Amino acid sequence: MDEANGGSNQSQTKMSMTTKTPLSDIAEAFEELSELLGSQNKDQELPLDTFCEACSLVSVLFSCLGLAFKFAELEYVAKVHDLVEASKRFATLENVLDLDVANDTVKTPGSHSRNLRRVRQGLDLIRALFEEFVSSDCYSLRDAASTAYAQVCAPYHTWTVRTAVSAGMYTLPTREELLIKLNETDHTAEKKMKRYIEASRPVLSYIDKLYISRNVTLDW
Repeated sequence: MDEANGGSNQSQTKMSMTTKTPLSDIAEAFEELSELLGSQNKDQELPLDTFCEACSLVSVLFSCLGLAFKFAELEYVAKVHDLVEASKRFATLENVLDLDVANDTVKTPGSHSRNLRRVRQGLDLIRALFEEFVSSDCYSLRDAASTAYAQVCAPYHTWTVRTAVSAGMYTLPTREELLIKLNETDHTAEKKMKRYIEASRPVLSYIDKLYISRNVTLDW
């Protein structure tokens, strides 16, 4: 019986590693962005439509986290949609930011540059969540999500929002439930999450540098 179960578990792991899943799609998309930024052309600009395609894939992760991250899902999805529309007029992230800098609307609510900043925050939140999730010291999804939120979003949120998020953490799915939703095992999820963590870092850094190079602070 144990051998049968062992064989079943191995088959499940092998299937999760080879089957296309939300995590594998996200990891691949951000690896492509990272490779693009790491090309020999140091003046490489990031195409806005390609960036939006990768960001759109991340939306499913917020929906899997339930009420606790509903605020993030609603804001993130809306901001990505705005950038998708902007990609019909602007070729690169640089084009978007340069126009808002020229018009002094970078931090204006609803501006593409402000929305880009919020999308970047959503990507960073997922990165932080994944880092906590794969940590051997943090098995609880609620602990992982709470730590990630405190690091990335809490400093920019009002007391009311922070309180609501804190209460919502108790509605998070369990670690096992999340893995089932994502069609992953612990082993396959860890590998793909680590791929996203590594691939997202240069993308996040690149976006930060766009603002800094235009004398726009990041504390907002």
